[in-house]
Amino acid sequence: MATTRAALTDEDIRTLVKGATAEERAWAAQKLCCTMDAQPLTDEEREAAADILRIMADDAAELVRRALAVTLKSSPLVPRDVALKLARDVESICLPVLAFSPAFSDADLAEIVRLGGPVRQLAIAKRPELSRGVTDALAEHGAERPVAAACANDNADFAEQALQRIIDRFEASERVLAAVAYREALPLAVAERLVTLVGEQLREHLVSHHTLSPEIAMEVALGATERASIDLVDQAGRTADVKGFVAHLYAEKRLSASLLLRALAQGHMTFFEWSVAELAGVPHHRTWLMIHDAGPLGLKAIYERAGLPARLFPAFRAAVDTFHSMEFDGGAKDRERFQERMLQRFLTQPHAASQDDVDYLLDKLDRVSREIRDGASVESA
Repeated sequence: MATTRAALTDEDIRTLVKGATAEERAWAAQKLCCTMDAQPLTDEEREAAADILRIMADDAAELVRRALAVTLKSSPLVPRDVALKLARDVESICLPVLAFSPAFSDADLAEIVRLGGPVRQLAIAKRPELSRGVTDALAEHGAERPVAAACANDNADFAEQALQRIIDRFEASERVLAAVAYREALPLAVAERLVTLVGEQLREHLVSHHTLSPEIAMEVALGATERASIDLVDQAGRTADVKGFVAHLYAEKRLSASLLLRALAQGHMTFFEWSVAELAGVPHHRTWLMIHDAGPLGLKAIYERAGLPARLFPAFRAAVDTFHSMEFDGGAKDRERFQERMLQRFLTQPHAASQDDVDYLLDKLDRVSREIRDGASVESA
């Protein structure tokens, strides 16, 4: 270990091993750890460094072991056996290592979750990344606070079954349910289950940020669950299965001209295309051509075939023309700005939309504009 010894004098190592006080040994341990972690080591030098770390981990003084745990908490230099030893130590020593050390395998972390208690579970729940093996263990054995922390960690990979198990165990915990609801992405079945369990604010977030099935969207929108209603237009723009969503709305006789106009005025063109195709009984690819590529009469022909009211055609014509005149700008909040401009242009053109539809779209424009302003103020803060 010539290179290491050039930087770490024999005196440093003697102080670590034979220092008269815990403070002296802790100082030597911190210096050794910093030096070893800062320079590249050969395989032979890494083995020698590991032996020095084992001496530190065996020291009777908590100060020495803490110097090791804190200084090398994220270092790949710490061997697995030393990390596992530190994980069984007192909290001031185990927590930094559990929260950051790359030395642990997923199986190690899962076992610590199972046996280690809530404090160690919480440290693991906040790690920079969590695999499904670890989140499965947290779902099954974690206490409330660690489970909430893991669910709030968007770098934690949860299987749908694990999220369902968490809801089973913590159905009455607002903290846990909120952490699940605010995850960046949720399986459809989990989002739909949460809708029936959470309060008004969380329910609004779920229906605004996660896709629901047509059945659940309709159920909530129509008040069948005695919960707050949702905006079917928002769901129309968010659903991954536009064709299925449209088919369900058609079967429930909810595919109204008002719904189509409101969606189109917000730029949800794909939803509009599939809806017209469903109402007209014409394949989607042909409907697309009639709307976009068949000249000025194509839209009118497919519109009439769909049985939509003649008095509203000018409004639909204005919305389609507005959509064709616009494009995304590619920046942050691109979709929101597109929607804002789409609404602005539509609402400033002459058309025959009903007052209820206009009022709805004006309210939507106000909300979209407010979201854009709020996002800009956060970015500039």
